[in-house]
Amino acid sequence: MNETTLQTQVADIVTAVPQTADLFRKLRIDYCCGGKISLQEAALGRNLDPMQVLTNVLEIEQAQVAYAANNLQSHDEAELIEYIQSKYHAHLREELAQLPPYVTKLARVHGGHSPHLLRVQELFEALRQELLEHTAEEEEVVFPLVLQYVTNPVQETSVKLLPYLLNLEEEHDKAGHILKELRDITHDFMPPDDACGTYRLVYHRLSLLEKETFEHIHLENHVLFDQVRAIMPA
Repeated sequence: MNETTLQTQVADIVTAVPQTADLFRKLRIDYCCGGKISLQEAALGRNLDPMQVLTNVLEIEQAQVAYAANNLQSHDEAELIEYIQSKYHAHLREELAQLPPYVTKLARVHGGHSPHLLRVQELFEALRQELLEHTAEEEEVVFPLVLQYVTNPVQETSVKLLPYLLNLEEEHDKAGHILKELRDITHDFMPPDDACGTYRLVYHRLSLLEKETFEHIHLENHVLFDQVRAIMPA
């Protein structure tokens, strides 16, 4: 990528150097749904020193930890889709099937004296439904259309595909807002000092779910969808 500056878009930084996603997640800078803004604007929006954030980004870029193996910009659309399905969709379905009983137990046992856990349960269920429907639509309708279009980029397919891409991005925004509220009401997924094992387990797995979902959204919004749009007529 070109030299990163304060004017480089956050999404472009993560696309070029995926390891920076961990920094942005820690700083609560949105790199997926709201990633099309400059690093400076994103830092100021979080009341952070833009130059310090830039310094941190440049340190990660220089380290280039396993970057070459994770550079997905060089993948074509079929490879990206296969990667998304195998790395994110399969694990997501598994986690969304296994986690609900723990979230329900946490809300039932501790919700009486910690009402925010009832909201955690509501948000998780909304996120679960959103993501399951979303991934099913991608695999059954959108991804086949993408592959059809990149193989034979005719206008008819383009007209059919574009509304799906716009709708998926709106759904990504919705999932992102749910995850942001989950992070807010759980105080960055930090359980109380006296939290039981289930409490800690749920918060830890919600944190991992957030991380993987943001990576998943970023890869679709700013790599796969951008590559498809690049070959669409203006």
